[in-house]
Amino acid sequence: MKCPNCNAELVQKKRDRIETEVCPSCEGMWLSCQELAQLEDEVFDFGDDKKGSLMFGFDASARKCPQCEAAMKSFQYRLYDLEMDFCEEGHGYWLEAGEDKRVLELMKKEEIDLGRKALAEDRFAAHLQFLRTGAFRDRLRDMAAAVLDRRSKPTF
Repeated sequence: MKCPNCNAELVQKKRDRIETEVCPSCEGMWLSCQELAQLEDEVFDFGDDKKGSLMFGFDASARKCPQCEAAMKSFQYRLYDLEMDFCEEGHGYWLEAGEDKRVLELMKKEEIDLGRKALAEDRFAAHLQFLRTGAFRDRLRDMAAAVLDRRSKPTF
């Protein structure tokens, strides 16, 4: 396969446990759909359904797919400020040099944000549960009765 940037022959390179094709010249990286998911999963533990939409804003790209040589499309990665190219035939994704590290940073941030959201939702659910308890309703009724009692008594 040829690099879509500089036409150099891509070489197989192992990145952690992921087999990728890397350009020895520009250091760009070709990832299959599964390899991109594996890359994201290195730092994101909530599962694919929690990652959100992968692609936003398709545009034509000057690059060609290393596998089928069809024109690729560019897209905004998960609504972040990171543009990638992909093959419409589903062969894979092209990442510029260093963008694999950027993907990991973004997925780590996403996981932290999702953890915060889950914690906030758990706390809110616990608060709602407390509001539904009889003890809370009794206290609320007693407070309302006290307010009404004070209003009914004349003040001098």
